[in-house]
Amino acid sequence: MSRLHRLADIMAWLLRYVISYRKALTVRNISNSFPEKSPLQIAQIFVLFYKNLADIIVEIVKLPGFSAHEIQERVQIEGLELLQKYQQQNQPVLAFGAHYANWEWISSALTRRGIAAEAVYKSLSSPLFEALMRHIRTSHGAKVVPMQRVNRELIARRQEFRVVGLVADQSPHEPEHAHWMPFLGRDTPFFPGVEKLAVSLQMPVVYTEVVRLRRGYYLARFTLIAEPPYNNLPPQTITTRCKDKLEGIIKQNPADWLWSHNRWKYQRRRDN
Repeated sequence: MSRLHRLADIMAWLLRYVISYRKALTVRNISNSFPEKSPLQIAQIFVLFYKNLADIIVEIVKLPGFSAHEIQERVQIEGLELLQKYQQQNQPVLAFGAHYANWEWISSALTRRGIAAEAVYKSLSSPLFEALMRHIRTSHGAKVVPMQRVNRELIARRQEFRVVGLVADQSPHEPEHAHWMPFLGRDTPFFPGVEKLAVSLQMPVVYTEVVRLRRGYYLARFTLIAEPPYNNLPPQTITTRCKDKLEGIIKQNPADWLWSHNRWKYQRRRDN
């Protein structure tokens, strides 16, 4: 792992200065989200973002090579008793997460502790990379579910306990149907799907916060967002709570979020 992290240092430099991977978009996203920060502070977040991105890339590749002990050592779990409570009730759980720090190791860390975990993912256009990522993500016993099948899977297996992880901080494909909310100083669309699934299937929702303890070591913190019955829960409450969690985490350590994603490519259409 130490050799891979040295490789990541080189990769981060190449991404920043040679390839210039989404450089303009990344700077714009960081600057617009933190208008109170100085140019030097923005530049520091920019540099650390590429370091985080490169670390994630090499750490994803390394995942199948870890032993069960190593993955448990490298990812601590806080809130395991919350998940175990639902496990005893045979109640599946929706886990809202984000592209923050190393989100890819969390499902494996859960399965190695006896918690069934499934990751919802967007299918890749390349069959080669699709097969590679499925191999990596399932190497420690976790399962994967393509996004287009998640509704059917949840309905068909609603009596089967597992933690279903959804990384839902990207721009929705249908912004006209999104939940629009203030986020990092801008009107931002959020997927309505997590809340709709939770309410319709009466599933509890937890938030998965990932904290980098030091290089190659993480803490996954699971906290309750809401649980059924949802009869008196106002609309968009679940989405708002998840959004507020993510915003607070980003403000604490902004470099660990995926700033290269075009999060604000859509503008809200307002009726006259």
